[in-house]
Parts: sequence; C-alpha cells; structure tokens
Amino acid sequence: MADPEFLRSLTSSGEVEITVTGRKSGRSISTPVWFVYEGGKLYLLPVKGSDSEWYKNVIAKPEIQISAKGRKVTVKADPISDAAKIKEVVEKFKSKYGAGEIKKYYSKLDAAIEALI
Repeated sequence: MADPEFLRSLTSSGEVEITVTGRKSGRSISTPVWFVYEGGKLYLLPVKGSDSEWYKNVIAKPEIQISAKGRKVTVKADPISDAAKIKEVVEKFKSKYGAGEIKKYYSKLDAAIEALI
C-alpha cells in the first residue's frame, strides 16, 4: 500500500517529477512529466514516445523514483508497447489534460509506462 501522504500529494498535483537512472552514465536524471493516476496505477506518457531519453532509460533500468510536492516513492515502471493499451492511456491523458494539449506537446504516441503505486 502506498504512503497516504504521497497519494494526497499525487492527487493534488498536475505533474510529477520522475528520477531515472541513465542507461549510459548511471547517474540519476530527473524530469517533470504529466501523469494519470487511476485504480492504484500511475500512467506516464513520454512526450517523444519511444524516442524519449527518459523512456529509454526506464527500459534499461525500470526502477524509478516519483516525487509529488516533496513526497517520494520508488516503484518499478512497466513499459507498455501494446498499441491498444497505449491508446487507452492516451485517452486518459486527453481526458485529464485536454486533447488539444496532448496534440500540442506529444509528438509520438507509441509508448507508455505503468507503475503500481
């Protein structure tokens, strides 16, 4: 079960900061990302799809840290490559952020991440 304080921070945030391990450098790399939290699962959609550097790092080392308003958890990130499932995640993002915003910022919709929180 996730930390209730983290879940409160998560539900009142528009974005989270993820920290991944660089696949070449081994260094911690942090970046802000939009997310959808639903049914105990956190979904992340890389802006440049499978070409996003943080996504490539997650493929190499799936343990990531998620921070929301100063609260942090470490989770295993599971890449989603099934087109139908990715489409479901994209629809969740459109519902939360608006279809126009997703179209404006996301250039490739061929990958997503799911993490149990």
